Amino acid sequence: MGDYPAITISEFLAHAPPQLELGVLAGALGAQTHSIDNARIQKLGLALAGFTHYIHPGRLQIVGQSEIRYLGQLEPDKRRAAIENLSLSNISCVLVTKNLEPPLELIEAADDADLPLLRTPLLSSVAISVVTNYLQEMLAPMAVRHGVLLDIYGVGVLLEGCSGIGKSECALDLVARGHRLVSDDVVEVRRIGSDRLIGSAPELLHAHLEIRGLGIINIRDLFGVSAISPAKTVDLCIRFERWDEALEVDRLGIDARAVEILGISLPQVLIPVSPGRNLSTLVETAVRVQLLRTGGYDAARVFVERHTHMLAAADTESAETESRRQPAAGSSSSNAADPFTAGDVE
Repeated sequence: MGDYPAITISEFLAHAPPQLELGVLAGALGAQTHSIDNARIQKLGLALAGFTHYIHPGRLQIVGQSEIRYLGQLEPDKRRAAIENLSLSNISCVLVTKNLEPPLELIEAADDADLPLLRTPLLSSVAISVVTNYLQEMLAPMAVRHGVLLDIYGVGVLLEGCSGIGKSECALDLVARGHRLVSDDVVEVRRIGSDRLIGSAPELLHAHLEIRGLGIINIRDLFGVSAISPAKTVDLCIRFERWDEALEVDRLGIDARAVEILGISLPQVLIPVSPGRNLSTLVETAVRVQLLRTGGYDAARVFVERHTHMLAAADTESAETESRRQPAAGSSSSNAADPFTAGDVE
């Protein structure tokens, strides 16, 4: 999991989903030094039973009702030995579910090892689901893209291009038309699973847009909460290039372009920029075209097929006309060369 980032237990406590209602029972000093780098969750039952090699560093460990009951039926010396046998230094943190009260030996061992011991009122199954979903997003591979991410007709559109080309101004016009802003200038893109990209804004930039001449504006204050979105799946990339620099423009729209982000290929549209071009209308149209293509209809290919059919029909008609102009087989084109028809006249 080396390509994945890690979050400290302090960050986990600060940003975890509210429904977890996390509390710290012991080991608070280790919250800054212990971290989670794997989204998979483990239950500590097998390790408590002596199978300590099942403990994977970097994972959150769950202690639920079955683990508490198992420890409760042990003699104090055996309970202490089972806990000390866990190699607490290899554990990121322990989460006790259902607001259960862990044994005193576990609390003391966690404090001695500076191991964060947390607690939640949720059932183990629910807590595992909530924590896994959160960690999958937080620990997903991430790339930072310079551009603007918008939600247009339900499609996540990433606008890219060189600085000053008009991305933010185009985004402002699109927001005024009823579309939603996700992030301006810096877009954090995370890969969720094997084929999904989620884009969001850094916390500081959320809901803000920079317009040259106006400065930093707050989209939520100007257009309302419906004009922003906290995150969006990235479905389409549109790149702006200056007209005199756009050397590979597909005039028919036949040659599909793509860009790769975190190993996932996304369709890309290249739009040349020049004075007088309405970029927001072009972007909306590009999104509509993408929606049609996703539904199985490609206007450019239909046009080319019709053109090819018309050319083939014209060639067939031309060949038939040419064949009618040719003389029939065995007929003579000139009677002057026939000695039997050109008699002597005296």
